Amino acid sequence: MRVPSRLLLLGGFVAVALVCARLGLWQVHRLRERRAANAEALAARSQPPVTIERGDATGAGLIDRRVVASGRYDDEHPIILRARVYQGVPGVEIVYPLVLDNGQSAVLVNRGFVPTPDAFTVDPDRLREPGTVRVEGIALPMQSGGGAPLQRGKETAWARLDLEALRARLPYPISPVYIRQLPDSSLPRFPRRLEPLPLDDGPHLSYAIQWFSFSVMALVFGIVIGRQKAPRETVVTLRERSDRGGRNPTSLGN
Repeated sequence: MRVPSRLLLLGGFVAVALVCARLGLWQVHRLRERRAANAEALAARSQPPVTIERGDATGAGLIDRRVVASGRYDDEHPIILRARVYQGVPGVEIVYPLVLDNGQSAVLVNRGFVPTPDAFTVDPDRLREPGTVRVEGIALPMQSGGGAPLQRGKETAWARLDLEALRARLPYPISPVYIRQLPDSSLPRFPRRLEPLPLDDGPHLSYAIQWFSFSVMALVFGIVIGRQKAPRETVVTLRERSDRGGRNPTSLGN
């Protein structure tokens, strides 16, 4: 390999190593952010439960808090979250508006997981809980956008809770947070109440290790290429030429 080509290839390996190292540092930064957020969530969950009395409140200070709410489920407006999997079983998550005791506003309650083969179809009528109920769970935020419902025959299912879309469909104000109801042995078997979302490191540490490994590999390849010696040009001597022709070089002077 000629020297200019080798230098160009070496520069390419160095550039790849720098990019991979930068991506590794970015994942480390993401990991620190996640751990800080997890620490805040864990501290919030350890505090005493907060009672939600108004669904039209801002939800400030409620995120990741244990909350309690009382009211009646609105059986006319169930919300089905499609394409869910729990312990390898396909199904849906069922969400009901809980009309609070003031009767003028509501908070959405994720009541849990219901297995169904197509992860779409479910009969909400068999999951009703009539009368006044008391719900305890973790308050989580709802985002806006990207959660438009999918219609299949008479069935409607959502990809996720979409705050603005749901506010447009429901006949009363709803809170910007929803309640992920905690497991309770006194409740019916289904819907299966879901455990709190895990507070872990996610994939950031493994991604960082991968990117740093790619960076080291690129540097190693670059060093190997850089240490290769350029091949020497073959010098053909007069004796070698004469040997090829079968002549003695001393006879050239005669």
